[in-house]
Amino acid sequence: MSNVNIKQKDSVQSLAGDFLVVAQKAAIAAYPWIGKGNKIGADGAGTTAMREEMNRINMNALIVIGEGEMDEAPMLYIGEKLGAGTGPQVDIAVDPVEGTTLVSKGQDNSLAVIAVAKHGTLLHAPDMYMEKIAVGPKAKGCININASLTENMKSVAKALGKDLSELTVMMQERPRHDHLMRQVFNLGAKVRLFSDVDITGAVATAVDELDVDILVGTGGAPEGVIAAVALKCLGGDFQGRLVPESEKEMARCIKMGLSNPCAVLTMDDIVKSNDCLFVATGITDGPLLKGVRQKRNNVMTTHSFVATAKQSQFIEARHEVLFT
Repeated sequence: MSNVNIKQKDSVQSLAGDFLVVAQKAAIAAYPWIGKGNKIGADGAGTTAMREEMNRINMNALIVIGEGEMDEAPMLYIGEKLGAGTGPQVDIAVDPVEGTTLVSKGQDNSLAVIAVAKHGTLLHAPDMYMEKIAVGPKAKGCININASLTENMKSVAKALGKDLSELTVMMQERPRHDHLMRQVFNLGAKVRLFSDVDITGAVATAVDELDVDILVGTGGAPEGVIAAVALKCLGGDFQGRLVPESEKEMARCIKMGLSNPCAVLTMDDIVKSNDCLFVATGITDGPLLKGVRQKRNNVMTTHSFVATAKQSQFIEARHEVLFT
């Protein structure tokens, strides 16, 4: 066997097919809980399915972003080791059911999401808020989280060859983003609001058909890490800055190795290797992915998105599933 083949076999990207199955199984497991008003049940089902499938993969994996600390979560907790014990050493950031409330209420845009990178290269982001700005490949290098949204929009419009009025800026519908919305309107551009799951918005900036030019706003730091991995695979750009809201959160950042908790985090700070991958499978319908569908004879269909530095693709699949 040549050295090239050995490298490919031991790469994170070689696991893309395995993690596709992981995300598919988590989404299918969460499906029966859609609209049932029980987000804990949905999350538990997705988490169990995801963990069981990850333990079948030939890898040595460490959960760096998961369901919580070891004393908070029975599985997929931060620091948990998974895999069959052979193969690549990897770090994993995971959310088995991103948008648990959406699932419980039967609302759109819930996902099973996974980001994987070479061991030691993924930021251990604490569970707190993070300011974020993301763009697709054509605007890479044109964002600055220290600048105003107005300045960033002008820079991105120039890079894209668009008039400011043609830009679409995606942000979560929250009062904390009202000042951002006003800047968009003042420039004559368009706002696209969503209720939850900003990972979708970040990925959308790199998918031309979705007509999103910028994702901006303050959301969860763990989701920011997953989004940064996705955009690294897709050739886009991402910047973040943690927003500790208490002395306790400041101390937690420092304990996790972030000596300057409020420093700007570039995409390369968040994921230090190009050997990474991103996988998402829709649970309910959203702008990026269709949700799980149940056909006759226990046949389920899933819609997924898989991205590595080498390629990205949407995948529709059929599964025979027996629910107990």
